[in-house]
Amino acid sequence: MTAYIFKQLQSVTLDSADDTQKAILTRAKEQVGFLPNMYTNMVNVPAFLDTYLHGYGLFREQSDLTSAEQEVVFLAISQDNGCDYCTAAHSMLAAKYSGVPKDVLEAIRSGENITDTKLAAVFAMAKEVNSSRGRPDSEIVHAFLQAGYSEKHLLAITLAVSVKVLSNYSNHMFDPEVDAAFSDYKV
Repeated sequence: MTAYIFKQLQSVTLDSADDTQKAILTRAKEQVGFLPNMYTNMVNVPAFLDTYLHGYGLFREQSDLTSAEQEVVFLAISQDNGCDYCTAAHSMLAAKYSGVPKDVLEAIRSGENITDTKLAAVFAMAKEVNSSRGRPDSEIVHAFLQAGYSEKHLLAITLAVSVKVLSNYSNHMFDPEVDAAFSDYKV
């Protein structure tokens, strides 16, 4: 099976954007400092990028997970969905901003066991929620809860899965070039 890549939809720049797109792109640029290639694709349907940014922000603000745990969640989902763009972006964030230990990031990127018990549990849970389409195995949930997480955290991970579905799936169909800011972490 060959994945479909958009042929008619093009990236939308601030110069080519309509008023609605421009408002969302301007806000996104202010938040990130530049316009990731992913965003200039997603904004073809303004509600798409707006929903992504809103959900992403709420997960970051209200998940009750540490920054490192959040990044591990996003990496687990992006890897499970085969999104090299988001894996590169979240690897950079993990290494430079979120405090993910170097050995944990290396283990995630190489598919090896994560030695940090708590981060291993959140990684496994995020991957399980994603791959099971919201029907996680009770043994994995039990291990997650035993590691000190709660059902509220499980619901927050489900929000992260929803956000990553938007970005991962659109990236599959647009196949954007990995931005220079993330290029050291290309997969």
